[in-house]
Amino acid sequence: MRGAADWSRALKAPELPSVTLLAGDELLVLEAGDALRARARVLGYAERARLEADAGFDWNDLARAGAGLSLFATRRLIDLRLPGGRPGREGGEALAAWCAAPPPDTLLLITCLEWSKKHEAAWSQAVDRAGLAVHLQAPRPPELPTWLGQRLAARGLSAEQEALDWLAARVEGNLLAGAQEVDKLAMQLPTGTRLDRDMLEQRVGDSARFDAFQLVDAVLAGDAARALRILQGLRAEGEEVLPLLGLLNVQIGIAARLALARDFDAGARSEHLWPARAAQFRRALGRAPQPRFWQRALVWSGRVDRMVKGREAGDPWREFERLLLALMQPRSAAVLSS
Repeated sequence: MRGAADWSRALKAPELPSVTLLAGDELLVLEAGDALRARARVLGYAERARLEADAGFDWNDLARAGAGLSLFATRRLIDLRLPGGRPGREGGEALAAWCAAPPPDTLLLITCLEWSKKHEAAWSQAVDRAGLAVHLQAPRPPELPTWLGQRLAARGLSAEQEALDWLAARVEGNLLAGAQEVDKLAMQLPTGTRLDRDMLEQRVGDSARFDAFQLVDAVLAGDAARALRILQGLRAEGEEVLPLLGLLNVQIGIAARLALARDFDAGARSEHLWPARAAQFRRALGRAPQPRFWQRALVWSGRVDRMVKGREAGDPWREFERLLLALMQPRSAAVLSS
């Protein structure tokens, strides 16, 4: 697997590789896929076919897509989505066969939103020999300020190092959140603006809303230390329990329905979950796969709601914290598991 620099060079070349695999961080893969599709249109690939390689995918559809004649254009792009990065034996053989003899005037783009060394196999090596296989890794924490600075520069803005360090700490490695903040700044400020920390703090969006979503992410990940730290910060900022409970309640409801689903992937699609979000729920259900666990969590959430509204005795903040810990540490949550 090659890196971002190889991808940048390939995108600027006179012709695109006949087969391209983009794998890694969701935001980076989605943006790279958009860039490839835009470049393909410029090069005359006016027809596009999209294939979703989910659990029930028929890999013969890929061969049929390559063999079919175009009615509207001489050049085609086949956009194959492989979210989990594991095509299985049949899929691996189909992809290797494609790479051995790519159809003329046809580009195959494969996008995977999960990738590690465990995913590398004969089919991805075949892609790299026939075209280009790229692993787009999220920047490590020390690299995040530079990444944010580059995105600001691409939009005609700049920031002092202290400001970039502050923003990197604020987004806590969430690239999508960082990218959204940069986009908002670009819409608000004239080209050429240089931001210091004070300016950035005044411009960055509603921190309570941002941290509430971070809290949910930490709970789904089972990261108790981080979740409690975020919760303490929200309470110190004056946030109320009820909005946080409402946001959490939605996620518990999704988990409860996914726990009942016969097929997780089909259930995730019915919930309209992004692949990265679906992966978070898969991990949460790995800790607590029983539907009744999540159903009892909904009951517990209702109890917190009644405490907030004065209909039941108790401290809603303390009870909300207990609920969060139970969701992250299900084995110790006898009240939910029994």
